[in-house]
Amino acid sequence: MRKWEDHAWSIGDLTMALPVVQGGMGVGISLSGLASAVAEQGGLGVISATGLDFMEPGRSVAKEIYAAKEKTDGVIGVNIMVALSDFEKLVRESIAAGADILFAGAGLPLELPGLLPAGTKTKIAPIVSSGKAAKLIAKRWQSRFGYTPDAVVVEGPLAGGHLGFKPDDLTDPSCTLESIVRDVQRELAPFGPIPLIAGGGVYYGGDIANVLDLGVCAAQLGSRFVTTDECDASPEFKQAYIRAGEDDVQLIASPVGLPGRAFRSDFLNAVARGDKRPEFCEFNCLTPCPKTEAPYCICHALINAYRGRMDEAFVFTGAKGYLAQEILPVADVFRLLKEEFESGRVS
Repeated sequence: MRKWEDHAWSIGDLTMALPVVQGGMGVGISLSGLASAVAEQGGLGVISATGLDFMEPGRSVAKEIYAAKEKTDGVIGVNIMVALSDFEKLVRESIAAGADILFAGAGLPLELPGLLPAGTKTKIAPIVSSGKAAKLIAKRWQSRFGYTPDAVVVEGPLAGGHLGFKPDDLTDPSCTLESIVRDVQRELAPFGPIPLIAGGGVYYGGDIANVLDLGVCAAQLGSRFVTTDECDASPEFKQAYIRAGEDDVQLIASPVGLPGRAFRSDFLNAVARGDKRPEFCEFNCLTPCPKTEAPYCICHALINAYRGRMDEAFVFTGAKGYLAQEILPVADVFRLLKEEFESGRVS
């Protein structure tokens, strides 16, 4: 029988006992509480840097990293959106605070290696949704900085949050995680062995097993960890997952300029009617955001979701987030993932 414990893996000198990467979820959904709990179980825990300074005064990615490191000796990463107006500041702050690895998505992090100070131990990994993007990043990093990605995350069309696809791709049956992983593997082959992480629609342990069969090192899961005691979101946010059915999962347009996947809500219905257009920009958080021409203020909506004010918010989810049935400790989720991995249960 295939054993869960036989799949330890590494990114340079970072070693994870189990093939699980917890997806970075902002605003305020994956902070030190969730990331440290996942890392303590042998996975790679990830803090989202998005929106921390808007959530409450004095909150910072550095404080979240320090807090996570106090709770575990496991591996702690940080997810930073390239589209953020303070992307470079957050990268430098995360490195200074001792983040083990930085994941950069929602844009192409073409200049990221140039932000690494000499002698840093922090690893960097782009998040891509195509072989073309992976090749472009790897080629730029090598030509400009002599740097090869320490790892690459491949996100398929069933992922949650912002998606690196055109809307038509998301309904194309030929656009699958498997096909994208194969494409990325082909394009990155000339750059030498690079650890790959794949996610999007991964929920049960059997899904992880299937992802590993593609030749990647680990699977990325986001939605599965929302309904845990340690998840940093509000109880109301978690209950949105428990209440949701399959028909509640929908694609939305984001001011980032990318499509996203979220649960249907009264707020999003109001956005569709044109009732939520912001009168001014309070945060200036996203470089590509058209500000007052945006269909809604995503920062306001996600901060409200984190705080549980669901009448003025929406909830990002992966395509399988509706499968959540109860809120459990992270340790119990890992126990279930082991059982599902070894039994072959898939979503």
